[in-house]
Amino acid sequence: MSQKSYDGTPSLYLIPTPIGNFDDITLRTIKVLKELDILFCEDTRVTKQLLDHHQIKCQLIANHLHNEKNNKDKILDYLNKGINVGLVSDRGTPIISDPGWDLTKTVIDSGFNVISLPGPTALIPALTSSGINATSFMFYGFLDAKENKRKKELKNLFNYKTTLIFYEAPHRLTKTLKDMLEILGDRNICIAREITKKFEEIYRGKISDLIIETENVKGEIVIVVAGNQNKFDYSKISILEHINLYMLDGLEVKEAIKKVAKDRGVAKDIIYKQYHQK
Repeated sequence: MSQKSYDGTPSLYLIPTPIGNFDDITLRTIKVLKELDILFCEDTRVTKQLLDHHQIKCQLIANHLHNEKNNKDKILDYLNKGINVGLVSDRGTPIISDPGWDLTKTVIDSGFNVISLPGPTALIPALTSSGINATSFMFYGFLDAKENKRKKELKNLFNYKTTLIFYEAPHRLTKTLKDMLEILGDRNICIAREITKKFEEIYRGKISDLIIETENVKGEIVIVVAGNQNKFDYSKISILEHINLYMLDGLEVKEAIKKVAKDRGVAKDIIYKQYHQK
């Protein structure tokens, strides 16, 4: 018997799965998985292990970054036939630094329901166990793998007062921490690895200390970085980057230029000319 959505029409269910411990799964998630006939998943082998653990049987269809666009017609065909479908990634919540966005957008644009279940995601337990202010935060996901682009991203984040949260691969962790130390300064950070798993570890301290302490860590990693608590240092970013920060907040170019001129104590005309010479 297929799961019924909130209005009884065919729907796509976005289903979070445990990030490590198979028991970190909600009763609702188990119920939905048992009632669905079709499940799109990042890796069928990984998902089958979870389903077997909870004695759930379901038809699995691979959906990863390399074939997601090819699955659009397939998922719409199921929905048009009145069949509800589910979507999972290997671990955590679909779309959050995982595949699923293309399929979800296609389903929404085609007029079908998308129902997202609450559940596991690595960023929240990393934040709440970090000891760093969680009143406001920004989840950035993965920084760019290339050093020059990664540094540019960090420069754009320099002035944010909110706590910053990143995912990172273990083989890039040391390089990323060194870039953070260079660009952001020696801030308080927390590095959480293998959250909910047998070898879970939490490291807390200054960036300079944790560069050495976490040099050989393995597994899935979350980095929590304290926001900028000092007065903004606009000398660390270019005028164009400064303007772009305000534009990211929703300001038009003219308003952004006015604010940059005020921040830097420079005539508006000078900022205007430099912006249009980019």
